[in-house]
Amino acid sequence: MFYHTDATIEQLAIHRVGNKCQDEFYVLSDKPVVLQDELLAKLLMHYFLSPFGKVNEVYRLFHSSGTTALNEIYHFSQAFFGGELSFHELGVQVCKHLFEASNHPNIKGGELYVVHLRDVQLEGEVHEAVGVFKSENKEAYLKVSPVQGAFDLGYEQEAININKLDKGCLIINSEPEEGYKVLVIDQTNRQQEAAYWKDDFLGVRLRNDAFNKTGNFLKVYRQFVNEGLDETFNLEKADKIDLLNRSMDYFKDKEAFKQDEFEEEVLGNPQAASLFNTYRQQFEEEYESPLGSHFDISSQAVKKAQATYKSVLKLDKNFHIYVHGKREYIEKGYDEEKGLNFYKLFFKEEH
Repeated sequence: MFYHTDATIEQLAIHRVGNKCQDEFYVLSDKPVVLQDELLAKLLMHYFLSPFGKVNEVYRLFHSSGTTALNEIYHFSQAFFGGELSFHELGVQVCKHLFEASNHPNIKGGELYVVHLRDVQLEGEVHEAVGVFKSENKEAYLKVSPVQGAFDLGYEQEAININKLDKGCLIINSEPEEGYKVLVIDQTNRQQEAAYWKDDFLGVRLRNDAFNKTGNFLKVYRQFVNEGLDETFNLEKADKIDLLNRSMDYFKDKEAFKQDEFEEEVLGNPQAASLFNTYRQQFEEEYESPLGSHFDISSQAVKKAQATYKSVLKLDKNFHIYVHGKREYIEKGYDEEKGLNFYKLFFKEEH
């Protein structure tokens, strides 16, 4: 978890980045911003850091060649943390790099904030960090002011909503040999071109820890049950829901995943287990995220994945049946007289 209650802004620089494809340019500041207003500093801290309180995924800076030092953001951050690059020059280089990465015509220009932070807390440890934030969307705000026994009404046309950070990242000065710990926010990543923030500018990939292993496993297993079993097994929807429910129960009850145990308790079929292992290996190779035969289970990842595990039988547009367990209490049949399928449900009490 990320906490910023005790964090402070050491230095702040603001630049502007245009869209290279639209013949816009970047505008560099000559010097950092001097923050003397305590309220303004608190508002900035809220704007920059509060969105990261709900972030669970930790990324790493990397380069496709395998040499992390070739990643521009890693190179600049390492030089700054090591005292080889001044804060002003850090902001200049980051701004120029973002400009070069803004190579799609739909990417919006905006203000770029580069911040040196102290005393941010991640996973129980306190560190310094570099924050990079971009504001792309502006809003109009009304301003009401008292004047001579009445009120005056005005507005700010191009204002920034401090509750809506568009894009941001925090490079935590921890584990530099692994590509640092990096947190990422991208609230406007709704179109393909918006992926430039993570891919082209930052160059990050998810850290393969318990949270991501748990989430990735549940994601792959859900896809396997919904799609990968159809060619070999003729399963009813209720059977698939049962397989999903059993896997969710397993991950809720256990502290660690064990492959042999999961195959026996959840899949319960050697052929299905073999198919799933092949399906899983394809994911591991494609995304370079090995899961292994044993890993600690993250309860946060389980909670997040549960929202994607559908346990509902949708029958035409008339009924929804929510199935939480006991597959043997559901029977499916066909009524020849009505020419319709039916489900028979068994229960002890009605609530």
